[in-house]
Order: sequence, then structure tokens, then C-alpha cells
Amino acid sequence: MCGTCGAHGSEAGTPTDDGTRIVVVGKGGVGKSTLTALLARTMARTGARVLAIDADEQRNLGATLGVGLSMLSGVVPLASQADYIEEKTGARPGEGAGGMLRLNPDTSDLVSRLSIPAPDGVRLVVMGGVQRAGGGCLCPEHALLAASISGMCLRRGEVVVMDTHAGVEHFGRALARGFDTALVVVEPTFNATQVGMETARLAYELGIGDIHLVVNRSRGPDDVERVLEIVDRLGGFDFSCTWVLPFDESVPATEPSIGGLLDGSPLADAVGDLSRQLAALAALRRHQANTLAVTA
Repeated sequence: MCGTCGAHGSEAGTPTDDGTRIVVVGKGGVGKSTLTALLARTMARTGARVLAIDADEQRNLGATLGVGLSMLSGVVPLASQADYIEEKTGARPGEGAGGMLRLNPDTSDLVSRLSIPAPDGVRLVVMGGVQRAGGGCLCPEHALLAASISGMCLRRGEVVVMDTHAGVEHFGRALARGFDTALVVVEPTFNATQVGMETARLAYELGIGDIHLVVNRSRGPDDVERVLEIVDRLGGFDFSCTWVLPFDESVPATEPSIGGLLDGSPLADAVGDLSRQLAALAALRRHQANTLAVTA
């Protein structure tokens, strides 16, 4: 049952396909949008077909990817696409309470109808969110996005990477259901690591198989040790891997776009290594799945 409406469930099918779905989570301000944009463009440059989803209500991912501000000003977020939402879910934005929603809508046209182009061939879908006080229930919008992501049948070489807002609400709404990889981004602080641990545990509960700890803005081994020490103090977690992204003084100078970071910055080089390892892990998952299918 929906915790807001009490009117519908949040079940969504788990897809069987050859693509990769990556959700980037963590406390506000730890660098989720920067990492999401760098990953999206880095993977696209290696030949992947990348869909970037901005599920953060602040809607910063487009500018971070390098989409022009004039194009972004004309984007109508999914949360404001009242006719499309009603067509797919049976309810208009703000009218989810008390009604039944279609939880398995046909969203095969979502990318073609609602996405916009970003640099390096990335496509961008903007979720949006509450635009005014008392704007009503967001359940139809969340139901539509959750169903569209989990229902996508990705081919090999296709990647969905989703930026999320601060905290854990996207897990309560099951927006991350169907993802195979979670990147839990933290800074070398107690508060950031604590939120990261909460998101990691919720990702595990949603059935996400690969949950990685990403220590961002690290100035050296002491920062990484501090984070790992805090993780242990908070009860520990069996992360698939720990990745370290260095503090990079060039990041503030290039904002809002990460375009200036892509060629030779320490952060982009580290994200490049991360993207290659994620691609290798995706290939390993496909191999294991195919092996199980043959022996079943």
C-alpha cells in the first residue's frame, strides 16, 4: 500500500535483459549529480547508449550534463505532464489519493516522447516534483516513473543512470526497484556516511545486487579510513566494492557543466576507471545469468 495515499501498491516487475541500471544515492551535497553526469557522458563516449534520469526535485542534472540553459528552460518535467500521466496511470497529478492507479502502464514511448538530447549522445528524462505548496500527491508521477524504469527491456550496451534527491524517499516510492547497481556516495564526514548507510540498507531491501560505496572528495588515505571506520561504528555493511574519487579543485571552476572535466581531470579519470569496472561487472552478471539459464 502507498504510504501517502493508502490507495495502491508499488509492485513492479523485475526486467530480464542485457542492459545496466545504475542509481546514484546519498546525502544532499555529496556530489551525486556530478558523478551521475560524468558516468553518463563517460559511458556514452565508450559507445554505450545512455539514458540519464533526473529524479532530483532540484532538477540540476541537465545543466550538469551540459545541456544548454535555453533548451532546459523549455523542458516540461514528467511530474508536470498531466495528460501523459493520466493517459498512462489513470490519474492526473495531485489526484492520486483515493483512486486506483495502473501500475504496469505501457511506457515504451517515454524516451521518444519526453526525453531531450544531451552531449555525447546521452538522452535525458526529467522527473520534476512539487512546484507549489499544497501541490497534492505525487503518487501518479512516481508510479509512472517506477513502472517505466523497471519495465524497460534494455539491450546490451544500453545504460540507465538515475540521479536522486537527498535522503531515502526514492526508496519508499520504489523508484529504484529494478536497478542492478547502486552507487552510495559519501563525503569523509559522519553525517554523509550515516545517510549513505541508510540508503545502502534500503537498496539491499529492494533487491539491488551490487551496492558500491563511493568516497567522494577524498584528499588521501586518511579520508577513506575515516569513512570505513564510521561504517564499522554504524554496524557495517557488505559493500560490493569501495571506490575513491579524489578532491578535484577544477570542479567549482567548471560548474554547472562537467564538460570541462572530461578530458584529463583527476575526477574524470577516476570516474572513467569506475565506469570500466561497472561495465566489466555487468558483463559478468550477464555471463552468470546465461550460465544459469543453460543449466536450469
